[in-house]
Amino acid sequence: MQAMIYEQYGDPDVLRLVERPVPNPAPGEVLVRVRAAAVNPVDWKVVAGDLHDLMPAFFPATPGWDVAGVVESVGFDAPEFAPGDEVIAYCRKDHVHDGAFAEYLSVPVRALTRKPRNLDWEQAAGLPLAGLTAHQLLKRLDLTADDTALIHAASGGVGAFAAQIAVARGARVVGTASAANHEFLRSLGVEPVSYGAGLQDRLREVAPDGFSLVADFVGGVLDTTRAVLRPGGRHGSIIDGAVESAGGLYLWTRVSGAELAELVELVESGHLTVPVAQVFPLAEAAEALRANRTGHTRGKIAVRVSG
Repeated sequence: MQAMIYEQYGDPDVLRLVERPVPNPAPGEVLVRVRAAAVNPVDWKVVAGDLHDLMPAFFPATPGWDVAGVVESVGFDAPEFAPGDEVIAYCRKDHVHDGAFAEYLSVPVRALTRKPRNLDWEQAAGLPLAGLTAHQLLKRLDLTADDTALIHAASGGVGAFAAQIAVARGARVVGTASAANHEFLRSLGVEPVSYGAGLQDRLREVAPDGFSLVADFVGGVLDTTRAVLRPGGRHGSIIDGAVESAGGLYLWTRVSGAELAELVELVESGHLTVPVAQVFPLAEAAEALRANRTGHTRGKIAVRVSG
C-alpha cells in the first residue's frame, strides 16, 4: 500500500510517499481501506516533534488522526463491524506510528462509528477529532438549554463545531470572531462579537448578566473568561492549562466511537455541518499540513487517499 511517512521530526518536507505492508488488524480492531483523512493542527505539531515528551513517535511514522473509509476485514473479537461498512474514527492510538495518511489502517473498534449518510468522504473525515473535542468539552461542562454560552474563537476549526452543538442543544450562544466571520456565525445561529481590544466591554453589552458557560478554543483569554463568567459558572479550555488553577476544565480529547456516534446523529438531523475548505491528494499531504499551519482557512483541510 502507499503511505505517507516521516523518519525524523521536522517541517512537512520530511514527509515522503512510500510503499508499506498492509497492516493486519489485531484483536478488537478492523482493517479500514482509507478513502479520506483530515488535517488538524496536532498533525503538523506531531510531525515537528512538539508532542515528543507526551507521545513519542516510533519511526517510520505515518501522520493523521482523522479517518473515513470502508471496512476491508475484521480482526478477532470485532463483531461490531463487517467488511463493506462505511466508517469514521478519531484513530489516535497509544503511540505515534500508524496514521490515516495511508491506503489502509487498522483501527480499534472502540474508536469507530458509522459514516454519516449525508456527508461525502472528505466531509466525514473532517468530523471526528474537531467534533469530538468540541462535544467532549461542552459535555463535561454540562451544557444545557438554560445556558448563556460564550465560545472563544467560534469560527475556528473546533469552535464552529462547538457553536453548532451548543445551538442544537438550545443554549443561547455568543461567539468571538473577526468581523469577516460574523455573517458565518450568524448563519449558525450564533451572536458574533469581535475579539481584540475592548472585548470584555463588548461581551458585557450583549450579556449584562454574564455567561454561565465559557469554552475556550484559542488560548490567552483566561482574564476575559473570568471577567464575564457568572458566579458559579463553568469554563474550560483545550489550549490553556492555566484554567485549572482558576477552577476550570482543561481537556485532552479522548478516543470514543460512542460519542462520535452522537455527533453523527447531529449531522444526519441537520444540526451540524462540516465545511471543507481544501482537498489534497495523498501525494501532496505535506502541502495539506502547510495549508493547515497557516491558520487562514475556514473549514477543514482534507486528504483524498483513494477513490
